[in-house]
Amino acid sequence: MKENTAEVRVRYAETDAMGVAYHANYLVWFEVGRTALLEELGYPYVQLEADGIILPVAECHVRYRLPARYDDCLLIRSRCTELRGVSMIISYRIENKENGSLLAEGWTKHAIVDKNMKPVKIRDVNPRLQKLLEV
Repeated sequence: MKENTAEVRVRYAETDAMGVAYHANYLVWFEVGRTALLEELGYPYVQLEADGIILPVAECHVRYRLPARYDDCLLIRSRCTELRGVSMIISYRIENKENGSLLAEGWTKHAIVDKNMKPVKIRDVNPRLQKLLEV
């Protein structure tokens, strides 16, 4: 399966008074990874939406391992682990770039729908998305 690695640096605004990243930011970082993955495949969100497709999050899961802290450089590793019918699952690993520590892992499940929220089979959308599951 195609994997993409994106980098982000933890900003001060993303932390609490102790300099630890707020838990909800991991979902934002998942989105950074997902966006980078689609862009690498040559089918960015802007093109998906221009083609009338949206990918609302139907479910998500995060398992926190170690805290990210202010000014840490993070690696967000994203890959599509399931693509079937009218849904897809993207899995993520967030690591500390400096020491390789696994900070969090999880996944998001997305419905594949048109702008009227009618389900659409991803294989009917664009053949470039087939690359999501290529090794």
